[in-house]
Amino acid sequence: MNPNDPQQQPDFLTEMRQDLSDWRQWLARAVVLVYAVTAGLAVVAFTWLSEHALAGFDLLRHWQPLAPLVWTPAWTAGMAWLTLRWFPGASGSGIPQVMSALNTGLAPEQRSRFVSLRLSAAKLLMTAGGLLGGLAIGREGPSVQIAAGIMHDARRWLPARSAINEHGLLVAGGAAGIAAAFNAPLAGVMFAIEELTNRIEQRSSGLVIGAIVLAGLMAVAVFGNASYFGVIRVSALDCGFLLPGLLVIVACGLLGGGFARLLHASIVGGRDRFSALRARHPVRFAAACGLAIALLGLASGGTTFGSGYDTTRSLVEGQSSTPLLYVTLRIVATWLAVWSGVPGGIFAPSLAIGAGLGHDIALLTHMTGSTPLIALGMAGFLAAVTQAPMTSFIIVMEMVDGHQMVLSLMAAALGASLISRWICVPLYGALSRAQLQKLQTHAP
Repeated sequence: MNPNDPQQQPDFLTEMRQDLSDWRQWLARAVVLVYAVTAGLAVVAFTWLSEHALAGFDLLRHWQPLAPLVWTPAWTAGMAWLTLRWFPGASGSGIPQVMSALNTGLAPEQRSRFVSLRLSAAKLLMTAGGLLGGLAIGREGPSVQIAAGIMHDARRWLPARSAINEHGLLVAGGAAGIAAAFNAPLAGVMFAIEELTNRIEQRSSGLVIGAIVLAGLMAVAVFGNASYFGVIRVSALDCGFLLPGLLVIVACGLLGGGFARLLHASIVGGRDRFSALRARHPVRFAAACGLAIALLGLASGGTTFGSGYDTTRSLVEGQSSTPLLYVTLRIVATWLAVWSGVPGGIFAPSLAIGAGLGHDIALLTHMTGSTPLIALGMAGFLAAVTQAPMTSFIIVMEMVDGHQMVLSLMAAALGASLISRWICVPLYGALSRAQLQKLQTHAP
């Protein structure tokens, strides 16, 4: 077949024989799909371990309500020491590490500082450890690095001249992590396009998407096809929804952009006194962050401990309200957890903050039925922090089964992301560039 001839169509038998006779192509496909299943199961195991870690911390808190004042700072210091001493590449979210590993200028030994089986195992155990300490972190960003490290290992089994390269494996792995973590394969595909790469090569796009979907199906097989936050039931939205909805979008854009800017400044560091203290005494600094998180947790009645899934689900289902200053306390607790240097993500805390913000605006505007504003807040705040609006809107839509609000959620994500871009640069890209710059600075 001549690809330059616009009138020529493929010959069915010829094309089929070529596909079926190319054993290298089929071996590569089998390897990728086997690793996709493994990555999906790893994220499922990570989810199970994280949930038990949260339950363990709740048991400790119910046994002795003041125990977090000792346990959380001591545990945070221990996690920070382990990270610095043995697994520096496992710190933080994990998404910037995968983005850094996608840099084509890295040598293989440099790429292993960002993704590897060793880092995947460390990320899994230490993020769950952070949740056991009550830290306000999520497991979704770490799932990206865990799955990418596993998928990247598949390169050693691929035949020579395979169409699948390291770049494709990392993209598939990172997106598979999102798909399995959120039980949302469509969000994984969009994450691959929006965050990890501007394009997916045509010759491998089908296999990459297949790996993403297969990893997501592992979560469906174990946890079922239920939405994380249930199903929102929204009646027809009238003009009375417009002003509160705009308030949610603007508030999410401003707060989310400011929060992302704060996270960037804290992680990268500067010439201020706290950055110098963190650089000189990182373990003590982590202990101080842990103590502050414990105090915030006690002040909020325990609602700022952990990832915030329970609070978010209760808000979506209309079963509870949040304590006074919940949004502010949750923002500070998440910021301190990230600043401590312990492995952990910000997706779940951002969803919790957005849900609380939507709930507060519903109360402020006396809107009956706060669920639509809560869903808008979740999509808007996550989009403002990550500046990945399409991924954010799809995640929320799939997690609350919010197909009735598709256009509203999309508008919230796009609007909040636009406002956020006036305040800060895209967080994950900036952190990735800082990591690469640090790597070049310390290169021999």
